[in-house]
Amino acid sequence: MIRYLFSGIVWLFSLSVSAQHYRMHPDVPVDSSFTVANEYKKHIKKHPLIKVVDMGDTSGLMIHRNITYATLGERELHCDVFYPKTSVKKKRFPVVLIVHGGGWRSGDKEMDHPMAFELARRGYATICVEYRLSMEALYPAAIIDIKTALRWVRASADDFPFDTRRIAIQGTSAGGQMAALVGAINGYYPGFQSSIYRRYSDRVAAVVNIDGVLAFIHPESGEGKDTPGKPSAATLWFGKPVAQDTLTRMEASALTHVHKHSAPSIFINSSIPRFHGGRDDMIAKMKQWGIETRVYEHVDCMHTFWLFHPWFDETVNQIDSFLVETMKIRKR
Repeated sequence: MIRYLFSGIVWLFSLSVSAQHYRMHPDVPVDSSFTVANEYKKHIKKHPLIKVVDMGDTSGLMIHRNITYATLGERELHCDVFYPKTSVKKKRFPVVLIVHGGGWRSGDKEMDHPMAFELARRGYATICVEYRLSMEALYPAAIIDIKTALRWVRASADDFPFDTRRIAIQGTSAGGQMAALVGAINGYYPGFQSSIYRRYSDRVAAVVNIDGVLAFIHPESGEGKDTPGKPSAATLWFGKPVAQDTLTRMEASALTHVHKHSAPSIFINSSIPRFHGGRDDMIAKMKQWGIETRVYEHVDCMHTFWLFHPWFDETVNQIDSFLVETMKIRKR
């Protein structure tokens, strides 16, 4: 009974958060299908012991919601910023910019708040970022937005306690694909740039890819496989089916862009192979350049494992461990 009461509260919270988010942009078309509540209802029968991750104790955190990081005409793009309260003057925290999932079409930044809060409790400044979804703007608008947000982090170092030498990008599902792409490019590809904060770098020190594909055209990838009357999420993002535009999908694949300056990466995956298509090939390429990689694969879990216990805690442990090692973070 308690479990069902709790799940009902979670559904109401998820719906209220989504409604608040959508009211911010009344003229922007939305797909509200990807929510924590819907994922819970989808998976509870097969995984009856799952529990939605709550926000935890936030009393020790500074919380800044809906900060405008860029303005495109009348359209504002927002982010939420969290970091530990501290009495230490000029204290700087390593940064994790978090990109939500939802098939490039749905979801919102609030869905990753539990992850952002937990990482902030562990000593990070976390930033949940909004970006334009495919119903509003096709590829590569979302990539441009994310890279703009990274430059905003460096431009805002006087306003927030960001350690701009230690910035990681993290993404879940479609967000993982985009985080991996940005980290693979890591400032060495001329595309995906806006004029906003142009004098600041959008390079990252590490990538956390949570179940995001590395290649759209690959034997292991199921992205972009349309069925009659039901185009895939990738096709809706690119605006064309794969048969009409393979070059764009190659450009959007992190695997295409691996080079000696690509960022160290951890791949945290479900047990569903299609959600890490191209991973092993990418790791092989990165090893050729001596770039650090790590893989952690959960056993017998669904795609959206990061939203639920029992997988959440170990996911955060893996992220924290990798970032501490890769970005040489000293914790006191």
